[in-house]
Amino acid sequence: MIMINPLSELFKNNQQWATDTEQREPGFFSRLLKQQTPQYLWIGCADSRVPANELVGLLPGELFVHRNVANVVAHSDLNALAVIQYAVDALRVQHIIVVGHSNCGGVKAALNDLRLGLVDNWIRHVKDVRFKHKAWLDHVPAQRRVDALCELNVLEQALNLCYTTVVQDAWTRGQSVVVHGWVYGLHNGLLEDLAMTCACLSDVSAAYDRALAGIHQRYTDAPAERISAESGSDPR
Repeated sequence: MIMINPLSELFKNNQQWATDTEQREPGFFSRLLKQQTPQYLWIGCADSRVPANELVGLLPGELFVHRNVANVVAHSDLNALAVIQYAVDALRVQHIIVVGHSNCGGVKAALNDLRLGLVDNWIRHVKDVRFKHKAWLDHVPAQRRVDALCELNVLEQALNLCYTTVVQDAWTRGQSVVVHGWVYGLHNGLLEDLAMTCACLSDVSAAYDRALAGIHQRYTDAPAERISAESGSDPR
């Protein structure tokens, strides 16, 4: 007979967390029940080492979160698009942040052609980023390529986000929505802004070029302008 673990320690932890939260902020859960008014949508990796709310010190109700393997924003992913649409149109978030992280397993699989099963089809989105920037990645020292591709992936997924119909429609009607691209360092617990910050469609091209140049500068000594031209990485 198979004994099922009731995971009682998780329920115990939950009870303690709820008690501590209510003691710290009396009436917290009653207020939370009545409204959800986050200013931010976090699109991050499903990696268990990257807890969105904790990293930025926000409580439940203050950060709307969508996570998947390698923080991908795919135009065919109705799950992600539905989250983005609800966040922008219903919750009226003001900032959407695509957050990757160092030493990402999905990015590592895309870089090294690892076969993991069904997830290979999803990781193909990251492989597309790899192939787009192959000429530049070939100049990056081998031990740094995973993290370089992590940052490139954030840049490309933030670009995809800017070109979703949801974000473009919001910008067209004058709604304040700012897209950001960040990366989180597992080694030091710190977030870094990649300077892919767009508040309107006219911001996108310059923000992309600026962020790409910053990545190039951090990871290679080769001139960013030359490698950018080689890799054909101009935004759409």
